[in-house]
Amino acid sequence: MENELVKIFERANKRFLYKNTAFILSNVAERSLCSTLAQCLYLEIRHSKYSRYYVDVEYNRNNGRVKTICNDDLKVVTIICDLIVHSRGEIVEKDNLIALEMKKSYRPMKEKENDKARLVALTKDSYDGVWSFDGKTLPEHVCGYDLGIYYEIDPKNYLIYIEYYVKGKKVRTYEEKILT
Repeated sequence: MENELVKIFERANKRFLYKNTAFILSNVAERSLCSTLAQCLYLEIRHSKYSRYYVDVEYNRNNGRVKTICNDDLKVVTIICDLIVHSRGEIVEKDNLIALEMKKSYRPMKEKENDKARLVALTKDSYDGVWSFDGKTLPEHVCGYDLGIYYEIDPKNYLIYIEYYVKGKKVRTYEEKILT
């Protein structure tokens, strides 16, 4: 999978794993890990063509409104992503780049499935072809992220399990070893 955002993320992830091994293995909260990963991601995007974008943890606003998606039943659901790269509504024609959901391996399977379903929804181009976007006003529901990342930490086995989502589909999975 050749994608500039994937390359940026993978460099940030290598930095994150290399500099934070003890922190990752110490069983701190996912929120703390996302915050540290966000710093690494910011260091990678600040000198790229995406330098005008922000890296935020647990962000839930879309130009002042709470971010929402439509689930499989087209029911409106509010969202808070663990980590996102977006323009905070400043670049209307392309607001959303990366959505990342992080889980520890021992969390319930239902939570993991919900995170993955959210990434499918967030990376879709539209909801069943219905998406009002005129290039000037942000759409009512959030979708169109270029890259979704499911990031699962298995500290017991020193592994990170990663899935990439593009256009509502899982496109790649792999494991990364946490070196001690």
